[in-house]
Amino acid sequence: MSWFRDPGRSLPELVALHGKWRGARIALVEGERRLTWREFERDTARVANGLKTLGMHSGDRVALLMDNSLEMAVALFGILRCGCVAVPLNISIADQAVAGMIDDAQARAVFASGRHRDRIDALATVSRTIAGAERVGLGGNRQGWIDLEDWRESQSPEWHGAVPLDQECNIIYSSGTTGVPKGIVHTHACRMHWAAELALVLRYRSDCVTLCSLGLFSNITWVAMLCTVLVGGTMIVMPTFTAAGAVDLMERERVTHGTFVPVQLERLLVVPDLERRRLLSLDTLMCCGSPLRIDVKRDFPKRFDCHLIELYGLTEGLCTILSPEDFAAKTASVGKPFIGTDLRIIGEDDRELPTGETGEIVGLGPLLMSGYYRNAAASIEATWTDSEGQRWLRTGDLGRLDADGFLYIVDRKKDMILSGGQNIYPADIEAVMRLHPQVSDVAVVGVRSVQWGETPVAVVVPASNVELAIDRIIEWTNARLGKQQRVRGIICRPSLPRNANGKVLKRELRQELADLVY
Repeated sequence: MSWFRDPGRSLPELVALHGKWRGARIALVEGERRLTWREFERDTARVANGLKTLGMHSGDRVALLMDNSLEMAVALFGILRCGCVAVPLNISIADQAVAGMIDDAQARAVFASGRHRDRIDALATVSRTIAGAERVGLGGNRQGWIDLEDWRESQSPEWHGAVPLDQECNIIYSSGTTGVPKGIVHTHACRMHWAAELALVLRYRSDCVTLCSLGLFSNITWVAMLCTVLVGGTMIVMPTFTAAGAVDLMERERVTHGTFVPVQLERLLVVPDLERRRLLSLDTLMCCGSPLRIDVKRDFPKRFDCHLIELYGLTEGLCTILSPEDFAAKTASVGKPFIGTDLRIIGEDDRELPTGETGEIVGLGPLLMSGYYRNAAASIEATWTDSEGQRWLRTGDLGRLDADGFLYIVDRKKDMILSGGQNIYPADIEAVMRLHPQVSDVAVVGVRSVQWGETPVAVVVPASNVELAIDRIIEWTNARLGKQQRVRGIICRPSLPRNANGKVLKRELRQELADLVY
């Protein structure tokens, strides 16, 4: 499925070159701790050598279950320099899912920090893969674990190994919002395309200071890291995101770039006394992961006096960009495919649809994954083949193109509600309900209906200090919707279940409401 062109250097080679030619520049910051590019190159070389001493070979998978830290960033790039495959895991997922991913990846080593070492120890009793893996831990000496810092410091700081561009670079597991997570494989060549093409459209430059506020396991953070490594800038690692803490870092470290999810931008907008903060260094921030509210799109660039770019994309490798220049005219869209990328809209019969019609988004370009790890069936399922035999990525998202070629996301294909033979898109209903002053957040799902098969029900988070008038909100909402779209009920919750990237886990909501019948 990959569209291969030789990108030249690999990321490990760039790290080595930056250590040589940009050695005195700051590469990595966490709190008061800083590593220059020379030190970053040296420490990643030590990790690479250490992995060799543990018997790791090129292509071996190494899992990481770590909180954000300098050590995790060094470990990630040390794994890549060694030629091993990095498998960074979401720290917020359940233990059973952690074991399943490590088993699926057949990891030969596991890095873990703090409390996550307890999780790995417990899982070793149920997972042969974990039981047989080398364990490297951060947070002090512990039986059954190699202490990360002592181990790293005992290794040679010299590394001269090369990594083939067609070698697997990482496996990133999907968020699991609609089903069992799948391992998404990127080669080193593919990742260099991510770095080069995204750095261009996201406007990275050699003096960039990039805030990494999400988990380093997230592909959104990988975008920030890849672009920054490409240009030899500075990465600011935030152990845990808070809006006030992010603004402090922006001011203190003179941040220029960063990657965020919509809920983070919403929280940043309500940080007190923003007008008094010195944020003049901000250049271009990127937001992706889930739909960005129209009011946030309009307000954020003004309040923070910076460029905001919305990216629609999948870890599997399809991206569109809504550039700052298009925000005013095409606010509701997610932009156009960027350099080298193509997309189409196809119907249920797998035929391309004309402009303006809603169907599944399929894409083609240099960022596409090589496939799902050890899951040929899923890789085939995610492929659409055109009349000329070219293979495209199925996104599972529903969208439409306007006359100017701008893409509009309608909904997830699996979230679509089929009611009385009519397709209902929850996102349309959610957009209306978010306009109600009593509604802070909302997710619409389909539940069973005796008359219609399925019918929409809204799960609502009330605004602060508000007691929802449910019947009135249903009446208000339905007056603004088409007849087939009408909401049959409202369920109140203090919050919506979300993954680490801010996407609502509608699968969990559907499971909770599985016994509900209207």
